[in-house]
Amino acid sequence: MNDLIKLESDKLRYMGLSVDNPCPVTVKSGVTAVIGANGSGKSTLGRILEKGWNIATNIVRPCRPDLKVKFIEFGDIHSLSGFHVEYYQQRHEATMNDEVPTVRELMGQRIDMPQWDIYCRRMRLEGIEDKKVNFLSSGELRKLLVVNVLLESPDLLIMDNPYIGLDAASRDLLDEAIADMSSRGISVMLLLCNPGEIPAVVDTVIPMIDMRIGEPITREGDVQIVRNRVMSLMDYAVDLERIPKSTRVTKHYEVALELRGCNVKYGRRMILENVSWTVRRGECWALAGPNGAGKSVLLSLVYADNPQAYSNDITIFDRKRGSGESIWDIKSRIGYVSPEMHLYFRHQGTVADVVAQGLGNTLGSFGRTNASNYEAAMRWLELFHLESFADRRYSTLSTGEQRMVLIARTLIKHPDLLILDEPLHGLDAARKRSVRAVVNALVHRDSPTLIYVTHFLPEVPECVSFTKTLEKLKNV
Repeated sequence: MNDLIKLESDKLRYMGLSVDNPCPVTVKSGVTAVIGANGSGKSTLGRILEKGWNIATNIVRPCRPDLKVKFIEFGDIHSLSGFHVEYYQQRHEATMNDEVPTVRELMGQRIDMPQWDIYCRRMRLEGIEDKKVNFLSSGELRKLLVVNVLLESPDLLIMDNPYIGLDAASRDLLDEAIADMSSRGISVMLLLCNPGEIPAVVDTVIPMIDMRIGEPITREGDVQIVRNRVMSLMDYAVDLERIPKSTRVTKHYEVALELRGCNVKYGRRMILENVSWTVRRGECWALAGPNGAGKSVLLSLVYADNPQAYSNDITIFDRKRGSGESIWDIKSRIGYVSPEMHLYFRHQGTVADVVAQGLGNTLGSFGRTNASNYEAAMRWLELFHLESFADRRYSTLSTGEQRMVLIARTLIKHPDLLILDEPLHGLDAARKRSVRAVVNALVHRDSPTLIYVTHFLPEVPECVSFTKTLEKLKNV
């Protein structure tokens, strides 16, 4: 392995943040995994490698002046597309998306490159060209970002948590793509928070803890040895006895939701076809299916975000949709968190405000947080060891820390129906275990109805007893 980039400063700075580099690290060619818990500084290091070279305080020496470094993360879909969806529900409003580009319009002449078809086949994105960008699933968005950057032929591709949002087959495909890139001279750096995601083709592992770069570990032999070695970085647990109790009165219902022969179509593209599903009070379901199968679209029918709910036969909390209830009547009884919601969530308030406003029913930031709601928010922040962030701006947190805040925001109102759509996205291994334990304990104590979406079956909580699986439709 050749030297690629030398980090010679003992402290590296970027956008008001700093990373300690006590034993100057050299990034080698090949496949490197940077591993650490949420908030350990992985993304900051990635940004420094991408564009921190010209900062006077950073001594960063590439192996050659024209070295091309590219960094991608899930939120980059906004910069990729050049537009911002103004609010989460807009992605389901067909009449409001006229200005949103299709993948073909977005990519332009790149679609004519021979590599486009090759990469799309490898990532199973065939036929994606005519889809509106904000109708893509979280997994499809991530894979499109990877393809877009690969078309630029970078020398070093840095991917921030690339496996989240991908089903098992897509994870295998990404591993194959990483191995292929490495064999063709493209170095890859993966910023990971779960040791189990370190790929078998990794050459070097760089541990990080508390904004400090550790000594690189060169893989020799079985990658599982390295995975086990860095697992000690994931030290995090919650006291289940401290889960706040609900003071709200639950309205009686027998059927949480019932879908009868539901269809969702955008233009000529059918997303859901003849889907039926009944979830009764207190049942715990897993909702499964490959990327693009329509899981999030199905949930948008339930959560009153999708106007096509009115053209379908849907019952929520024993009441048929369209019989006079408002969307706020429905939302007030549902707690919902998803990767798409996180993507469009641009709250400018403090962490405590974000959690406290979960007692309302919108994604917005409206009005001041009263003392009672602030106290309730603090109990959830203390449970998840986030109390020191209470007065920090939500936007300054790492992606994983933001996800923990959004989970607390979802759980604070103790909903009748809890919808957790890939809730563990971006969380490190220990936080994943803790959130699953909290969900299990809540279900055992309070008996809410649960719908849990994941592409990775080991992440499904033990309380789940039923599974609904969607298949991806083949559209013309």
